[in-house]
Amino acid sequence: MRCDIQGGGDSDWNYRWYKNSPVVIPFNIKPEYRISPVYMSNSGSYTCEGVKGNKFCKTSEAVKLTVSDQPQPVLRISPQWLNPGDSVTLSCEVDKTSTDWSFSWYRTVPYRAGLPSLSDKSYSLQPLSGNVTTEDSYTLIPAGPTHTGGYVCRAGRGDPVYDTLYSEPQFLWSGDLQPSASLTVNPNRTQHFTSKSLSLICELKGNSTGWRLKRHTETAWSSECPSTWRSITESTCTITSLDTWYSGVFWCESGSGENSNAVNITVNDGDVILESPVHPVTEGDSVTLTCTFRHQGTNSKPKTDFYKDGTLIKNETTGEMTIPAVSKSDEGFYKCKSDEGESPESWVTMRGVFLVPPGSVVSISLTRLLCGLLVMSPFLLVSIVLMVKCCRARDQIPCDDVIEQNESSV
Repeated sequence: MRCDIQGGGDSDWNYRWYKNSPVVIPFNIKPEYRISPVYMSNSGSYTCEGVKGNKFCKTSEAVKLTVSDQPQPVLRISPQWLNPGDSVTLSCEVDKTSTDWSFSWYRTVPYRAGLPSLSDKSYSLQPLSGNVTTEDSYTLIPAGPTHTGGYVCRAGRGDPVYDTLYSEPQFLWSGDLQPSASLTVNPNRTQHFTSKSLSLICELKGNSTGWRLKRHTETAWSSECPSTWRSITESTCTITSLDTWYSGVFWCESGSGENSNAVNITVNDGDVILESPVHPVTEGDSVTLTCTFRHQGTNSKPKTDFYKDGTLIKNETTGEMTIPAVSKSDEGFYKCKSDEGESPESWVTMRGVFLVPPGSVVSISLTRLLCGLLVMSPFLLVSIVLMVKCCRARDQIPCDDVIEQNESSV
């Protein structure tokens, strides 16, 4: 803050500063008053006046200084559940009354010395490629299983840079099984009754070391197998008596920071649940949804209505509904309803048929190739057989090793 005297002051002037007048700020006789760093206690109403001998100029108008808490941005991820080939957008929102922010983007990794970390040191923060942007959004294109995990953002502005707090972590999940780690559940379904048991099994592959089970709910997220649960082995966590508050997203994380597929578990205290696939269903496969009742009476499979996205799609007397060949249009929220009650909704994911990327090598065994040619013309089949015989007679090289083509030529 600077105090200017109308008509100009000279070096003979001293200055007096007040905070919440008439309280005098001691030892401040210069025309400029600097506060660094600023704290909440510095908030208040400031005035100044010039003093020259016995001459006092008028007291200045008051300037109100408000020091607020260090802002914390809010990170949002869309979509939060991955489908293969999706692009994902991270959005970082700061106090809208201020501008000129730059944004930094991070992925959470197990704690490592030398990297910035969350306040509780539960995670370190690995900067993303192209870490600092002037835009408040960051896009992962295309996002895949390796992008699953937690993300954090932070904003800064000015010179020297004033940084906000880090945002609370938000998570990006894939239901697809990963090459390095996988989570399976037993019983193998997404919905479960209260008071029943549930086992979650983390399987790590390759060079992955250590594991911890992660759980994310609407109110909190935690790590490792809680002591209130019973751990059967080093890779299995068992909940002996389920309660509704166990509902949430579960996944496994290795000591090196690799993440498994995620599973969205719903625990229902009602009398009906829907048994649906834990993992994504490949297009073209069949899938069966089953309505299960806590109290199986004489009629173990009563008349059941099945709903997709809130709309009735089928009535069944068997308690089951089968889709013989699923497509992307079958993806959505499903539930069932009968005289026994109504189940919660569960999201069923459909996954496209895997295609080999262009340029990758596909090996075709000679036997399979010839078997496939049996349905072709006899002339073409004879030509292929002669070609193979010539190949073997000339070079004595197994033709299985020769018939290896780029997918485009196959």
